Amino acid sequence: MPRAEEMQVIRGSVDAPIGRVGVVVRNAKVIEVRFRAPRPGWDVKSVGDVRSKHVLAQALKELQEYFQGKRRKFTVPIELKGTDFQVDAWSALAHIGFGRTSTYKEQATSIGRPTATRAVGAANGRNPIPVILPCHRVVGADGSLTGFSGGLNIKKWLLAHEQDVLSSQRTTVRS
Repeated sequence: MPRAEEMQVIRGSVDAPIGRVGVVVRNAKVIEVRFRAPRPGWDVKSVGDVRSKHVLAQALKELQEYFQGKRRKFTVPIELKGTDFQVDAWSALAHIGFGRTSTYKEQATSIGRPTATRAVGAANGRNPIPVILPCHRVVGADGSLTGFSGGLNIKKWLLAHEQDVLSSQRTTVRS
């Protein structure tokens, strides 16, 4: 049975071009990323076990590096709680490469449920760890931007940010 201190949730946030982004950690795993959520006093870094504090620091650093264009893939440990279908859909998001997009149908097919495109969309809408699990990279069959828990403006910004990072890196390599 986990000790009481391991069950404590700790939170922190990082400034990003899209506003403050919050991270929630429990038992040394990221369980949530929030847009526009943190308010004064929201960060609670002093509570929790040492491993959870380390994971929170790592998550905040990785998010900051992502927003600075220095990180393409996240390595911080995560924990997903949802139905088996949701966890499958969310896990598939990690396989969509930086700067790339996938459709809901492609995501549904990748988890062996090719006719479950609407259910995949609903699962993505409940993705508790956006950006780290990049549901912003999933678009409509025609390439259109559709729902995103952080709002379409943030989805558009994240996709443009990744394209900008890739473009600047291609330019640097050619120089």
